[in-house]
Amino acid sequence: MSVTENSQVDENFETARLVARIADDFRGKDILLLDMRPITPIVDFFIVVTATSQRQMKALGEEVARVMKKRGQHRLGEEGTDGDGVWVLQDFGDVVLHVFTSEGRELYDLEGLWADAPRVGLELSQNPAVVTDSSTTAESADEPSE
Repeated sequence: MSVTENSQVDENFETARLVARIADDFRGKDILLLDMRPITPIVDFFIVVTATSQRQMKALGEEVARVMKKRGQHRLGEEGTDGDGVWVLQDFGDVVLHVFTSEGRELYDLEGLWADAPRVGLELSQNPAVVTDSSTTAESADEPSE
């Protein structure tokens, strides 16, 4: 991997962690960061989070969009914000946020669909037990070490 590619991966990883921290700040539940690079060339990271209400889903998505825009990273696509859906998706290119109701998360089962994707350990204030697979850390998943 070239220096440029490596720095892009570092930036994408930091972006994904930032999105996860925003989800945590907005009291998202069961926050999961999936490293999609070994699975698909389309996206680097998925952040999957459960919200307890439509209002929370919308607020969390709006805050992520606001922060990303401020950083100069504009949303490429968005789904699920104009109704009573169970899933809000925000696509920032190499980083994609999925916010579900608990019913939507169970129904779509992204964790099962992408079961081969390494889970990246996170240390978040609201969710101290967020690490789903302790054998996969940023280092062991070829992620930049902190």
